[in-house]
Amino acid sequence: MNIEQAKEYIKDSVKMYLKKDEYGEYRIPVVRQRPIFLIGAPGIGKTAIMEQIASELGIAFISYSMSHHTRQSALGLPFIKHKSYEGMEYDVSEYTMSEIIASIYDIMQESDIKEGVLFLDEINCVSETLAPSMLQFLQYKTFGRHKIPDGWVIVTAGNPPEYNKSVKEFDVVTLDRLKVINVEADYPTWKKYASKKGIHSAIVSFLDINRDYFYYMETTLKGRQYITARGWEDLSEMIFMYEENGMRVSEELVGQYLRNDTVIKEFAAYYDLFNKYKKDYMVYELLDGEISDEVINRAKEADVDERVSLLGMLLDMVLTDMKEVMDTSDYLTELMPMLKALKAADKKRELLLSMKDKRTDTYNKRLKANALEKEEKQKQRRVIGFLRREALIDTASSDDEIFENVKNDFDKEVNDMRLMSEKTGAKLHNLFEFTDKAFGDGNEMLVLVTELTAGKRSSEYLSMFNSPDYEKYNERLMLSERQNNLRKEIENVVFNTSI
Repeated sequence: MNIEQAKEYIKDSVKMYLKKDEYGEYRIPVVRQRPIFLIGAPGIGKTAIMEQIASELGIAFISYSMSHHTRQSALGLPFIKHKSYEGMEYDVSEYTMSEIIASIYDIMQESDIKEGVLFLDEINCVSETLAPSMLQFLQYKTFGRHKIPDGWVIVTAGNPPEYNKSVKEFDVVTLDRLKVINVEADYPTWKKYASKKGIHSAIVSFLDINRDYFYYMETTLKGRQYITARGWEDLSEMIFMYEENGMRVSEELVGQYLRNDTVIKEFAAYYDLFNKYKKDYMVYELLDGEISDEVINRAKEADVDERVSLLGMLLDMVLTDMKEVMDTSDYLTELMPMLKALKAADKKRELLLSMKDKRTDTYNKRLKANALEKEEKQKQRRVIGFLRREALIDTASSDDEIFENVKNDFDKEVNDMRLMSEKTGAKLHNLFEFTDKAFGDGNEMLVLVTELTAGKRSSEYLSMFNSPDYEKYNERLMLSERQNNLRKEIENVVFNTSI
């Protein structure tokens, strides 16, 4: 299965493991809660989906790489304890608490979140001395004499043997105690993730044209040649930083994240060409409605790769604006119940201060529990920032004045969001107008409508804000009837290139 399917499967399993009956007991006894073993090539997002699951379920998350652990760090250190048995004195060997289990108790204590996921990566690369103890852990959920707390689900991960020389294949006895999930690298799935995470549009457009370059692993005379999803994502972050600081993206920089000479050269050249297209087509002016005949004619005559690149960068700019609108909408929606409570309260200043303190405390606890994704962090920071600003209102203000000030500030932010959505809607209209004039109802229009439909934030935006252009072309292309064939049709737009 792909990583998105694996995420949903694991999320469902975690939810089932944490379900309780009317007596507060886990419906599936802890001893029957099999650890999950996620196996797949390196860098495809195994750790990332576990962070997402914990955040979405509001539970804690702890991650360890087991290849870095010795028997002592995993089990604890031995010490001698004096005991008496039936009148006889003995010195008995015991162990301090495992670092891994101690970290669970630390997070529970600091965050007040009592349930979570313990994620153990590279589980099939443990040392020979630790291997027997790991088998015991997978069966009984104990390291030495110390058991992980109830309410903590164990998820493990590892690479297939062909990717790591240190891998030790599990025997049947071990596998019989695990829920095994095999995951494969899948570009369409990663592209959805890339859209959510804001991966640089040059990378996404390049991979749309060269899908075989998304994930690659081979041993050559020069050594191991590889490209991973993690490499593309890290490269994206660095490209944004270089652009922000006016620095040149070179082959040497690309080669720090990708390990294939062919792909390094091709992407570095493509990145330069991508920026040239941005200037030649005057993309910012185009989205502002300045669509010249010269630009339209050039697009009509462009080859497939250039069309894909142009549409990719234009679409990315609009999708970025849509995401900003929807992020702001989520933040304002989060504030709405607080404003209603504040309006009904007798002591508005006290309630405002209380809401600020409670929200800050909850945020800090979830932060300590690693139970917040980047998007959720940003939203909660905005909410806390709003409450903090409002709490600084002059103490001489009356309760009515306090609420009026809060409402005015909230209304101003709502109005700013509406203006932002109108500007985004205008850009979307201009994008449809350009695509229609340059390409008509061809594959490019199909790609545009499909990507808007498939994107999480874009589909939410289109549900909230009316777009006559989207409705018109969606109906014209009979998208609903062709949905099963869309991805296949889109793939025909681009040329796949083998390494």
